[in-house]
Amino acid sequence: MGELVEHAAFKNRVKVFRDRYEAGQLLGRELTRYKNVDTILLAIPSGGVPVASEISCVTGLPMDLIIVRKLQIPGNPEAGFGALGPDGHMVLNENLVKELGLTPHQIGEQAEKTLRVIQQRSIRFRGVRPPPELKNRHVMIVDDGLASGYTMIAAIQWVKKMTPRQVVVAVPTGSERTIERILPEVDVIFCLNVRSGFPYAVADAYRSWYDLGDEEVLKLVRPARARQIPADPVLKVRERHARPHLKEGLG
Repeated sequence: MGELVEHAAFKNRVKVFRDRYEAGQLLGRELTRYKNVDTILLAIPSGGVPVASEISCVTGLPMDLIIVRKLQIPGNPEAGFGALGPDGHMVLNENLVKELGLTPHQIGEQAEKTLRVIQQRSIRFRGVRPPPELKNRHVMIVDDGLASGYTMIAAIQWVKKMTPRQVVVAVPTGSERTIERILPEVDVIFCLNVRSGFPYAVADAYRSWYDLGDEEVLKLVRPARARQIPADPVLKVRERHARPHLKEGLG
């Protein structure tokens, strides 16, 4: 069973964060213990990206993305019956699948559509870069909240295949029932705003809530991506020799 780190003052409250950015800043303060260990943030787009971006700014940790996607219920794209990982592995809400009477053919069709979306979003947000190296690292999966938790479970299962040292989930808000279901799968869950009420909605934790567009995601990913590229002292020397007429520090 993993450890849950929560904020008692935020327990069962709504509208506790101004927006995802403030929530990420507050989470970042709780995660400074990871500053001096080999840790990488993996944000789930789109909502997890501003949260992870702020955590990255506060802690200095490198950030990348993990593209997972809910499996949409046929005829009801706002709802899901599970999720798909980056490699196409399915995590199903078995009770809901039975309740809806979904056939293997319907599930397969939705999985194929979802995998195409994952591949398109991966190219859009990550380009052709290979996945980050996760072996023996502390891997922190970040989203803006845990409702049903199936997209997070899909992300966790994919990460665990890469044999990390530790799997951490960091979210500003989460359903208590979902957290209890996920805790056995990870080492630690950081969740500032744990709520036991039903129905539960991630948006209720925020005073400002909106769907992020691709451009906002890309704007946040670029500087975080730059923090992953170590400075090359040889390259700097070459640059200075190539431009001897410039004083060091200018240009």
